[in-house]
Amino acid sequence: MRPHRFTFLLSALSLAALALAACGGGRPPVVATAPMDPPPPAEAEGTALTPQPVDLGPDFRPLEGEGLSEDYLAAEKEGNPLRDIHFGYDRATLTPEAQAILEQHALWLQTHRDVRVRVEGHCDERGTVEYNLALGDQRAQVAREYLVGLGVSPERLTAVSYGKERPLDRGGSEAAWSRNCRAHFVVSR
Repeated sequence: MRPHRFTFLLSALSLAALALAACGGGRPPVVATAPMDPPPPAEAEGTALTPQPVDLGPDFRPLEGEGLSEDYLAAEKEGNPLRDIHFGYDRATLTPEAQAILEQHALWLQTHRDVRVRVEGHCDERGTVEYNLALGDQRAQVAREYLVGLGVSPERLTAVSYGKERPLDRGGSEAAWSRNCRAHFVVSR
């Protein structure tokens, strides 16, 4: 039984050595430098496409109001069209709804290049002050970075965390806590 295992092991090692020898030497692999064709649309498979950040470049400027929802145009007349985005409990990840709101923010910011925005991270009252300051910072940073990925200049965006120090809703209910887990956007010129 032992000689059979030895023969099998020796055969496997010989085969591996042959395979490596066959791969060695020769020309290096060809590296494609041309852009690859995009994958087929996901609708054909029955799934929805996920919006991807697009580099619009420094010269991009859509027509006034182009691509903006009616909510944005109405809120702009009131002074701040940048709505809050909300996060799940103990989370700093963007939901699809938050991503859609940030995409609208990026469009608005591209048409208002004189505007600067402070992204404020907020939390609910649960947890320590230190923990919530860190979580609020993560929330503010993830929103800021998403906007930068959509073409907003990073110099126009600052991030700050208020943790649980500035609640929107002072209630102690689940609904109040949910409203407080957010990123808020303060516009200045």
